[in-house]
Amino acid sequence: MQTPPISRDKSLKLYPNSYVVLDIETTGFNPSENEIIELSAIKVLNGDIVEEFSKLVKPMGYVNDYIVNLTGITREMLENAFNLKEVIKEFNDFCAGNIVIGHNINFDLSFINNALIRYYDIPFNNDYIDTLAIARELLPNLPNKKLGTIAAHFGFNTDGMHRGLKDCAVTNLCYRQFMDMTTHQKTLF
Repeated sequence: MQTPPISRDKSLKLYPNSYVVLDIETTGFNPSENEIIELSAIKVLNGDIVEEFSKLVKPMGYVNDYIVNLTGITREMLENAFNLKEVIKEFNDFCAGNIVIGHNINFDLSFINNALIRYYDIPFNNDYIDTLAIARELLPNLPNKKLGTIAAHFGFNTDGMHRGLKDCAVTNLCYRQFMDMTTHQKTLF
């Protein structure tokens, strides 16, 4: 069954102060062929982190050395991890009713949506904000718009990136910086 694409009209162009930042780690780039190995999110209420979600997911297939080296998630760590059917439902419940934020979020949403449809026949239905799109608008002169590049530009600690919660934390910091930049720009005019 072909998974319907994430609707682009769900992408928002606003700066809410309460939201969920999400990030996943996967075995590759294609949601039809590759698998989620980590689901993470932080819930932010009025600018404060109030709750975290992070679970490793046991893949059915092989995790190659490139992914192990990139993420630090070893095959041994995944041996006793949760199954995706269980975790994707918990993750969906954690995010329910919230605007979600992520960096290059369409990548994450394609995997999440694929899993929810496969196991529960429901789409991931949250409105979302992509910090990559914001970075393209607000930081046009950066050499690239990778999360690590943006974080380094702002002077944020990038140690431990490519793990879910760390990427959520860094994305949140960048989002808050973008929010401040946009608010400051509006006060100038």
